[in-house]
This record gives sequence, structure tokens and C-alpha cells, in this order.
Amino acid sequence: MAGRFEVRDRTALITGAASGIGAALAEALASRGARLALVDRDAEGLGRVAAALDGRAPAVTSHLLDVTDAAGVAGLPETVLARHGGLDLLVNNAGVALAGRFEDLSLADFDWVMEVNFRAVVRMTHAFLPALLRRPEAQIVNLSSLYGIIAPAGQTAYAASKFAVRGFSEALRHEHAGSGLHVMVVHPGGVATAIARNARTGAGVDPAEAARGREAFERHLKLPAAAAAAQILHGIERRRPRLIVGADARQVAILQRLMPVRYWSVIRRALGE
Repeated sequence: MAGRFEVRDRTALITGAASGIGAALAEALASRGARLALVDRDAEGLGRVAAALDGRAPAVTSHLLDVTDAAGVAGLPETVLARHGGLDLLVNNAGVALAGRFEDLSLADFDWVMEVNFRAVVRMTHAFLPALLRRPEAQIVNLSSLYGIIAPAGQTAYAASKFAVRGFSEALRHEHAGSGLHVMVVHPGGVATAIARNARTGAGVDPAEAARGREAFERHLKLPAAAAAAQILHGIERRRPRLIVGADARQVAILQRLMPVRYWSVIRRALGE
């Protein structure tokens, strides 16, 4: 549907809401008058964010849940709809990272990343799609990554999960083209969150090497989470189909379009590798 998507007095559910982009987006939506259902497995962080937003949004509910819990996700709509009466905006933001080359990862490592970053997006979408379709207009916002556009060495699991989110989101958008349901896929670049510090290390990765890799990666996480959230909110309000967040991500995305096969050789040289 054309026109602006007003978030005031609408209900938004955000996964991964206890920190980072999720917490910043919750604050941005609250400032626009949205009702919030906040989901995370971090009880302390979730409580802190909910308490900070109490009184700043028309309604805020907290839902302690690990998004890999299939039964918990399946039962979440009943709880959310009982508290809010409906859902207008689903933001699948929760995500994790994994350090290590493919040969150093166990299949359990790989599956964990896919469970959190991709299968949870599918489950959440499947669980809430009926409620969203009952609204005259609604949105699904799925967080992919710059690594859903390019695939760096050492990021096989993470890139696979984020490319999967991109493909799922685009196909879902095409299925609902012309309806009241809009789907946006978001590709953030280097956002200053704790994702690198909280990344798991592959079973066969040397811990010292992993620590050096995390430190190097963290140096590229410069965009404040609040700035990323402001761009995402603007994309929601404008019903953008795809949003690339951050100057670094936009530059690399252009490089990938110009050099779809050889982009990594240019990036490696730029990084001094």
C-alpha cells in the first residue's frame, strides 16, 4: 500500500529487544507512540529496557523467551494478542555471531547460528502471520546484515543465515505484493553492539586467534545503535522494501553490484590482508 505507515497507536513486537538495535528501536518506536511487546531471553536486560520505556509508550509488555524455543514461539501469539489485542509490526531482530572458518566449526555450531538467525525468523513470522493479515495494513521487518549481501571468509555460518533471511523476506514480500502486508529486509553494516563480544567461537578455533578476530571485527562497529534504529524506523514509516544501514554498508553494497564475484579481493586489499 502506498503512503506513510504511521506507528502511533500501533502494536510492535521486537525480538532481541534487551540490547543493541532492538533496544534502540524499541525506544524510537516508543517516542512515536507505539505499543510494544518486547521479546528476549536476557531477563535482566529485558527488564531494564521495559522499565526505561514505562510511561513513554502507551503500553509495554515483556516476554522472556529464547527464539529457538519452537513451542514457546508457537504459544507467543496467544499471550501477545491477549495483552495487546492485535499486532501491526513484527521486527525479527534477534541474532548471534560465530567466529571461525568452516573447517573449524562443528555442525552443532553451524546449526545454532541457523536456528537463531534464520529459523527463528521463519517461526516468528509463521506464528504471527495470521494476526498481521487481519490488520488492514501491517509490516514484517527482518534483520539481515551486510553479510546478507557479501560473504566474507570466516563467516560461512553467519553469512548463510543472513542470505537465507534475505531470500525468505524477498519471496514473502512478493507473495503479498498488492496486499496490506509489507515486508522489509534490513542490511546493517558495522553497528556498535555487543554482537562481536558475544560471538561464539567454533569448536576447532584457537581461542587466541578468535580473540584477535573479535577485536579486529569490533573496530568496524562504529554506527551507534540509536542511529541505526532511526534509519530503520524511517524505513518502516516509508515502507521501504530493502534498507541498507550505514555508509560502510552502502559503499560495500555498491562494490558488490559492480563486482559480484571479485568484490572480496578488493575488500581484502582495503583491509590490508
